[in-house]
Amino acid sequence: MNTNTNIKLDAYTAVGLAEGFIESNSEEEVIAAWQYIYDNDLWQTLQGWFGRTVNDLLKEGIIKPKS
Repeated sequence: MNTNTNIKLDAYTAVGLAEGFIESNSEEEVIAAWQYIYDNDLWQTLQGWFGRTVNDLLKEGIIKPKS
């Protein structure tokens, strides 16, 4: 998770930031939300759009792969 954000992430908040129904204060918060969604495998249980977006963000180097 990006430590430069001031928001406490949980599954609901991460999905809300990713979908836009929770307003973010910065692009870094949205990226941290996507990283949380990826790191916690939430994308596997959500709509296909989440998996496709995670894949795109990984390819673009916006979120980091698991080690």
